[in-house]
Amino acid sequence: MGRGKIEIKRIENSTNRQVTFSKRRAGLVKKAREIGVLCDAEVGVVIFSSGGKLYDYCSPRTSLSRILEKYQTNSGKILWGEKHKNLSAEIDRVKKENDNMQIQLRHLKGEDLNSLQPRELIAIEEGLQNGQTNMREKQMDYRRMHKTNGKMLEDEHKILTFRMHQQAVDLSGGMRELETGYHQVQHDRDFISQMPFTFRVQPNHPNLQEDE
Repeated sequence: MGRGKIEIKRIENSTNRQVTFSKRRAGLVKKAREIGVLCDAEVGVVIFSSGGKLYDYCSPRTSLSRILEKYQTNSGKILWGEKHKNLSAEIDRVKKENDNMQIQLRHLKGEDLNSLQPRELIAIEEGLQNGQTNMREKQMDYRRMHKTNGKMLEDEHKILTFRMHQQAVDLSGGMRELETGYHQVQHDRDFISQMPFTFRVQPNHPNLQEDE
């Protein structure tokens, strides 16, 4: 008994809709891959889910951009305007510049030098020499800066050491004065305690007995 036909309409249940999307997408990509291999066709598939996620497939020996360009040429429909063409040209320029920089970097590392002409080798040598000169100058600048900073730190250390010594001297002098005053007071007390009692008592008023 054959399977009944499914009504082609939006699946309301979100879970069933997601399951169906995954199965149908996998089947569509499988069919595109098969027709590309069996029939030697250039196939490109672009799928966006309801959530906006992109899924795409392209035949191994081509690219989506080439397929879209061929479609635009054969159909006469303009897929992107002059602005997009300029952007594509700018992307190609940046890619080419990046490739050239990668090649130059390999040459500076000493790789792939056999394919270069003597003039190109001389230019690389001059570039390396200029780089070494700049590196030496930066090293000298760093050493001078380090020496200057070291001299400043040394001067600051001397100033702080002098201030600490001055404060220690001032503190020592104050302690001596306190000790001297203490010993002087103690000496006076000892001297007074050794004096006879008659000399220690000095009446401030006349003797009242003489008036009697």
